[in-house]
Amino acid sequence: MPQRKIIHVDCDCFYAAVEMRDDPSLRDVPLAVGGAGGRGVVTTCNYKARAYGVRSAMPGSEARRLCPGLVTVPTDIPRYRVVSQQVMGILRELTDLVEPLSLDEAFLDVSDITDHRGSATLMARYLRERVKKEVGITISAGVAPNKFLAKIASDWKKPDGLFVIRPDDVDSFVRCLKVEKLFGVGKVTAARLHALGAQTCGDLQELGADVLIEHFGKQGYRLYEMAHGRDERPVVVSRIAKSVSVERTFSQDLPDLTACETVLASLAADLNLRLSRKARDKPIHKLFIKIRYSDFSTHTLERVRENIKEPGFEDYLPLLTELVTNRQRPVRLLGLGVRFRNDDAPVTQLRLFD
Repeated sequence: MPQRKIIHVDCDCFYAAVEMRDDPSLRDVPLAVGGAGGRGVVTTCNYKARAYGVRSAMPGSEARRLCPGLVTVPTDIPRYRVVSQQVMGILRELTDLVEPLSLDEAFLDVSDITDHRGSATLMARYLRERVKKEVGITISAGVAPNKFLAKIASDWKKPDGLFVIRPDDVDSFVRCLKVEKLFGVGKVTAARLHALGAQTCGDLQELGADVLIEHFGKQGYRLYEMAHGRDERPVVVSRIAKSVSVERTFSQDLPDLTACETVLASLAADLNLRLSRKARDKPIHKLFIKIRYSDFSTHTLERVRENIKEPGFEDYLPLLTELVTNRQRPVRLLGLGVRFRNDDAPVTQLRLFD
């Protein structure tokens, strides 16, 4: 079986990061989202607040006792969900194999991706840069041969960090790993493992599977596997891809429409490469184009164009010409994409008065 390449991305103090992005005055103060009032509970907090010992799920009263200058803001889940969709959209431009765990973290399987020289490390770096530039928050990423190790790696250099566990380094890495880092090991399980003389995964390896199963049942075998850095769980995709796109942010703004036309063909070639890899047999329903100007304003245009297998320069040029009304306006980003027809969608007729 080919070696998997898994990336785990985790937004740093997500809700607090969105609040600080939208209100710069909050960046320099200890901040908690939630936790106001007598019975409020902290949903998350920034790193300035964490330095005082404030943590998620902590009663607001205790958080304010630890940090008298704590600033609290109410949660705004609809706003955080919009930001999450932006982040997940960037991840899905790289691969369809994305498994969100929550609004602020996800696994990606990039084993078959050839972009960025096929390097998962370069892909993770690219994703972090794009999210920071386009969404305005930071994400930490972990790269490893499986989900278990990738999730540990993403937490290794938080915040705004990238940590890579290469296949050849797995054995040496896990032997020194504290048992508290293992999934499912809380204070009670950790205490029981310590009582058996196990402080690290290396100690768990020495105990052996039989001893761990005897004391922990099925969880014992899972602990033994994790202690060796093994995890065969695949990235599970529950979302059907509805579109495929490519985009390019230019190091220097394109000065005008003519310059945009010169890069259109190479973008279309990139799009068809991605289509051949990810959606060879999906029927195309629409073509769309996206432009971000030098002032960061973003505009899109889409048109129904069916019976196209490999959309090219000539298919996107009319959309580009229609979208760009000011031919001399500098462009910092240009993107192309397709939306697929959903032939599996149920066809129902609504009753007039339902």
